[in-house]
Amino acid sequence: MKSHALPTLDLPGGTAPAKPRIYPLVVFGLTFGLLLSDYMSRQVLNAVFPFLKAEWALSDSQLAALTSVVAAMVGLLTFPLSVLADRWGRVRSLVLMAIIWSLATLLCAIAADYGQLLGARFLVGVGEAAYGSVGIAVVLSVFAPHVRATFGGAFMAGGSFGSTIGVALGGFIAVHFGWRWALAFMAVVGLVLVVLFRLVVTQRRLDRHRFEDDAAVEPGGYRAPLSSLFSNASVLCAYVGSGLQMFVAAVLLAWTPSYLNRYHAMSPDTAGFVSAILVLLIGAGMIVCGAITDRASRRHPERKWTTSIGYGAAAAILLITGFQLPAGVPQLVVIGCGAFFSAGASGPATAMVANLTHASVRATGFGSLTLANSLLGLAAGPFVVGLLADRLGLLGALQLAPLVYLGAIAALLIGKRRYPAALRGLTALDRRPSA
Repeated sequence: MKSHALPTLDLPGGTAPAKPRIYPLVVFGLTFGLLLSDYMSRQVLNAVFPFLKAEWALSDSQLAALTSVVAAMVGLLTFPLSVLADRWGRVRSLVLMAIIWSLATLLCAIAADYGQLLGARFLVGVGEAAYGSVGIAVVLSVFAPHVRATFGGAFMAGGSFGSTIGVALGGFIAVHFGWRWALAFMAVVGLVLVVLFRLVVTQRRLDRHRFEDDAAVEPGGYRAPLSSLFSNASVLCAYVGSGLQMFVAAVLLAWTPSYLNRYHAMSPDTAGFVSAILVLLIGAGMIVCGAITDRASRRHPERKWTTSIGYGAAAAILLITGFQLPAGVPQLVVIGCGAFFSAGASGPATAMVANLTHASVRATGFGSLTLANSLLGLAAGPFVVGLLADRLGLLGALQLAPLVYLGAIAALLIGKRRYPAALRGLTALDRRPSA
């Protein structure tokens, strides 16, 4: 029988050995920078739609396909590519992913027609599919459990910030230099960052800074079965709770511009500016709520669940109230406050998944979390609200959307109750002999 080191579980009173702080922060900065590049490359096309429509006489459905093909590839490939990354190597996988999406964005810039552009966008989706799940596994491996909600939330907020930067900067470059230069610029940013990442981040350096509960898996060493990612009731609740709380955040991202245009009589550019502020509030909430959770749960890990429930309840109350108020500045302030908490459980959820999955399949666990966020939240939210809007009007649909938090809260309550048993199950899993 071959023995295995037990993971350092996130238990009350547990302390981690002191480790140098600078390199983990550098790892976070470079990995976060590539995440910004990921979303800048993904969303920049939205800023150049008017130019494409005028130059190639494209229909709205053709334009939508350029965005949907990326989302489709991310949804289809996140889990299998996360599995491959856990086996092939996370650092090598991240480098390859960034090279693919950056070169694909460059191909977008030189596309001669719509077919070539669509094909290049397909490759963008392939490159970006598992970056979020594998990237966060690399980041959290070099940080202690008691700060993982903070850095998990900060990392996931990169999607909001990258989207905002991509649309704003892409639109500026397209107006002054042409839409092709907007895409080329995003490609160059990605390639520069991947070179820096490759020079600084190596598996050997990560191994020197990793924490024991994220131990590197030696070739031929024990690997937990993939079924362990779904047989644990508590981690399943973390997936579901996170996905459902992302439902409303996705609704706000997708439908706020239309809502402001229809019910506040804002012009499209003004509505876009106000919506960008809302996006930044969502991202800021991910970071701040993650930090609050880490402070609250340092000695009582189960409070990760409690704070997540609190964020969901606060967002539900504020958004339900906000969409009932008459149109005006006070209403927007209340909705903005609700947006701040709308994705607040994102950081705690990543910390929960990190604590409840074996190191050998942790990136795949984050892939499962990403899949839940995509299917239950990012994909379902805008689509369901669109269907409801056809029957009830957009305002009526937005008034109902925050009720989804009730499902998220229920899942998190169940997960909290099963959390101690889930940690014991993880310990038992790590004690199993290798084949």
